[in-house]
Amino acid sequence: MVTFKERVRGVVLSTALGDAMGAPVEKLSYEEIKKMYKRVESLRTKWYKEDYPADVNLGRKRGDGTVTDDTLMTIALINVYNKEKRHLDAYDMGNEYVKEIAFRKTYIPEFGREALIIDRLFYPEKYIFMRHVLANCEPREGGIGNMINCGAAMYIAPVGIVNAGNPKAAYDEAILFAMGHQSSYGLEAAGVLAACVAKAFEENVTVDDIVETALYFAKDGTKNAIRDLTEAAKKLRSEKAEMDTVIVTFQRVIEKYSPMKDDVHRKIEKVGIPSNHYTPSRLFSIEELPMALAFMVLNDGDYYSSILDGINSGRDTDSIGVMAGVILGAMYGDSVIRSEDVDLLQATNQMNLIEAADQFSATARLIIEQDLQLNDKRKNIL
Repeated sequence: MVTFKERVRGVVLSTALGDAMGAPVEKLSYEEIKKMYKRVESLRTKWYKEDYPADVNLGRKRGDGTVTDDTLMTIALINVYNKEKRHLDAYDMGNEYVKEIAFRKTYIPEFGREALIIDRLFYPEKYIFMRHVLANCEPREGGIGNMINCGAAMYIAPVGIVNAGNPKAAYDEAILFAMGHQSSYGLEAAGVLAACVAKAFEENVTVDDIVETALYFAKDGTKNAIRDLTEAAKKLRSEKAEMDTVIVTFQRVIEKYSPMKDDVHRKIEKVGIPSNHYTPSRLFSIEELPMALAFMVLNDGDYYSSILDGINSGRDTDSIGVMAGVILGAMYGDSVIRSEDVDLLQATNQMNLIEAADQFSATARLIIEQDLQLNDKRKNIL
């Protein structure tokens, strides 16, 4: 039997693993990754921008286990839970979470020094600061107007942990919290991923159970994208399809819900050109969560194969790796992760991830115990 503490470790370590595995090839297409690397299979992967001028790679470093904003924002959320020791909502996004990302320095591995997390964040995540601090918005309206992306989903796994075994509560809390950051299908993905993580804590859970949970809670384009991609994955698995066929099929399916395809870079030529990319929609979905679930189905839940296939598929590689990783990490616990990978992640990033996971495990256990006591009181009402 996998213990609760081991599952929490699995989630936290898998966040860093998927993030660091995918970071060196983020934004490359499948064909570019295949041409430059053949296949990424190790944390010790050279960043494709490593030899670029400093004005291009912005003086950052990646590779050899270096994590990015996915992990930094996940740890920031864990810190808020450890401080508050209760469930969170959008008001906590606009209060303690803003403090974590914009006012408290931490070690930023890509910079190789201490800095504010916000100095590293992409604009849709900086939006948290702009809306809650500069605009002093109603916290539950914080996500309105933001670029719709996977930014909330990539760090939402801790919400699944504090609601372990209760996917409905995880979905609801993720929506209530992340609405301070995202809206539309970006917000929906956060809710669904949190529900999947909560479900993965159940004993003897299967990948099919996880997909059913995702489909039960998902709405609109997110639901349809998950359904279509996981059904395609089942067919491809039965056919034992080659990777080229898998990627062509997956990208054809997801194009209906995320039509940007491989054109992920923001260039001056795009300015002023109208499109539906990153705008609110009931018909669209982020790519990362449906792709992560599809690769889990394709590989019948194998931990490393699911993460690595997702990373090698291209585009937002680190977040795909994170989303597959946190679900499978919750299912299997930390024993599924190679010890040399854990050692490298902790050394490179100057993070004691195991200690962070164990501290959060105690916090999550306390919150769950409080919920169970409340449920006992509710029984007396009937």
